[in-house]
Amino acid sequence: MSSPAKKQRTAGGKSFDLLVTNVTLVRPDESAGLPVVDVAVKDGKFVAIMTAGTGQAADAEKVVDGTGMMMFPGLVDAHQHVGIYQHISKDAISESKACAMGGVTTSMVYMRTGQYYLNRSGPYKEFMPALKDVCKGKFHVDYTFHIAPIRREHRSELEMLADDHGVTSFKIFMFYGGHGLHGKITDHAKLHNQSSDFLMIKDEEGHAYDFAHFEFIMRELKKLSDKRPDIGPELSLSLHCEFADILKAYTGLVESEGKLQGLAAYSASRPPHSEGMAIFLASYLADETAFPRINLLHLTSKKAFVAAMQMAVIFPHIDFRREVTIGHLLIDCDCMTFPTGSQCFAKVNPPIRPREDVEYLWKMMIEGKVDWVVSDHACCSKEQKVAEADPDNITKAKSGFGGAEWLLSGLFSEGTKRGLTPNRVAALVSKNPADRFGLKNKGDIAVGKDADFVIFDPKAQFIVRGEDSPSQQGFSVFEGVTMTGKVMKTFLRGSLIYENGKVIGEPAGQYLPRGVCDKK
Repeated sequence: MSSPAKKQRTAGGKSFDLLVTNVTLVRPDESAGLPVVDVAVKDGKFVAIMTAGTGQAADAEKVVDGTGMMMFPGLVDAHQHVGIYQHISKDAISESKACAMGGVTTSMVYMRTGQYYLNRSGPYKEFMPALKDVCKGKFHVDYTFHIAPIRREHRSELEMLADDHGVTSFKIFMFYGGHGLHGKITDHAKLHNQSSDFLMIKDEEGHAYDFAHFEFIMRELKKLSDKRPDIGPELSLSLHCEFADILKAYTGLVESEGKLQGLAAYSASRPPHSEGMAIFLASYLADETAFPRINLLHLTSKKAFVAAMQMAVIFPHIDFRREVTIGHLLIDCDCMTFPTGSQCFAKVNPPIRPREDVEYLWKMMIEGKVDWVVSDHACCSKEQKVAEADPDNITKAKSGFGGAEWLLSGLFSEGTKRGLTPNRVAALVSKNPADRFGLKNKGDIAVGKDADFVIFDPKAQFIVRGEDSPSQQGFSVFEGVTMTGKVMKTFLRGSLIYENGKVIGEPAGQYLPRGVCDKK
């Protein structure tokens, strides 16, 4: 427990801007327990954590009574997509409101050139200023970007991205070379052409988004890590692990057989062993290139996790981190909680899996083999999601759905039933991703860190309704699910941004540069 801060008066004559009293503190450390405390905030930072009753209301401009409530650190949602199905200038506003509703105070957005997002190509030295400009003043929560090097020229821009824009985390979509959001085409030549169109790389003669490109990205990251020890430990590479050739073959097989429908059909068309194979290959390339910090994104199945753990044994010098999503933890191929009863609303890449895979994810969670949990939030409106004339056809539905607004409640509700402590929940959704991705002022409730926190009622029960969310999506894949534990208030750097079902104030989120940029 820290000592009270020295009483330096505010402009209004008070020592603190905010005092939260009698609240149960949830820090991402099992040994911290769940003490009842008073927490003081000044100038957007935590300045004191005191035994309950120590803080004096007269010393604070504002007082929040936390009796019966838990205080979680603000969530660092390490995997989001903003601007896929509507322009990012609109998506940032509505979907960051959904973040605030769910206690997410830092949005980490995966971004790339090509179709969707800004629908533009070219070098990142031109793309990034445009991206940051269009996002400025739009987010209700703090935000930052992971960047995918798509074009050959991007491989030479990694140092520039780190130095000029504070980007230290990068991504590879392993299936984009032959299968992805651009849809299914059986003719290989047409598929290659459409992939090139989708990623906007046709003007780079001889360049393909393939395994050689992935290897060269890793080699460039290794060179940069060696050259720049000041940022080297923060550089990491995230991978969407699915094997495109397997996806193409099994999609054709599932459709020709016609035996499966809905989520079961989509899971079979992108089978779990495609994840496992991709993990094997990615791990081998990490070893071959000697780049040691690899993040395995949204693992969905037993086969994927077994592969990930095998690779950790074979390559112990590679610092692997393993991610799962709240969607893959809470729903399975048999769920029918979606609008109109169509399972197509839960289409996502990689797919929702059968119940036995869901239970294996939870087994890994309880055993401590999952590093963080994310929403993979990607708003796709109800009107866009499914084909109006054929709403039950899973092949025609778009991929992705939102979920940031239910991330903390969903993990707490189901996780605590299975033995997760609140402290472990806080580590999975706050501290672990903040530490991995260099967000030094986020992820914990500690003196000196940004005063991002959630007032959470651990006993409140509610039924998920998509209409309650400020997202533009208009539905939830968790519709009708009863959750225990509800976000009551969300604070960003000491300012209230969500309360009683409403987002408060204008967008005040700040862009968060990392690496050397966070010191400038």
